[in-house]
Amino acid sequence: MNVVDLSHFLAESMPVYPGTKPPRIVDSCTIRRHGFAEKLVSLYSHTGTHIDAPGHILGGAAGLDDFAAGHFLGPGRVLDVSAVQGAPIEIAHIEEHEAELRNVEYALLHSGWARYWGDAQYFASYPVLSAAAARWLTEFNLKGIGVDTISVDAPRSTAMTIHKVFFEKNMVIVENLTGLEALIGKEFIFSCLPLKWAAGDGSPVRAVAMF
Repeated sequence: MNVVDLSHFLAESMPVYPGTKPPRIVDSCTIRRHGFAEKLVSLYSHTGTHIDAPGHILGGAAGLDDFAAGHFLGPGRVLDVSAVQGAPIEIAHIEEHEAELRNVEYALLHSGWARYWGDAQYFASYPVLSAAAARWLTEFNLKGIGVDTISVDAPRSTAMTIHKVFFEKNMVIVENLTGLEALIGKEFIFSCLPLKWAAGDGSPVRAVAMF
């Protein structure tokens, strides 16, 4: 089996959503002092490559623990939208994938924005779906959407319109993916298994594509 890693590393120095505290990773126990190594980790549930549950935005909506484990993997397809610059991603940019979308469960948008990971530009002017394009994607039998940007909504958005379009259809969202260019034109199984914690609004994931 060929496995392609689509996740960023978790580290104290990693980029985080503006206003969010970075993770704290402490060597609580060491082999030299305690005979074994163990880290104490403190982080927000939407740190790094992570998954959003509908309950992240919508009151009373499903949390991650409301989905069976199998919901977090399935056939995936990359939609290459890297040519879209300075404008919303419209239906016209992705409708060529209509036939493919009818046979997959996860649609991953490759904008190429992951190349700015670690740079201030990563948080500004990244491409996002228009509301119409997001609603068009909900017409397929998708479990979720993945993006290689910090959010599916525009910078400084407070309405979170695009999040809500997907969440109202009980879909999950995976953000901060990387390496999607390696999957363009390929068929694969996408996996974004979260940590299994109660009332999970989100979770870091080790997102991968499997052939």
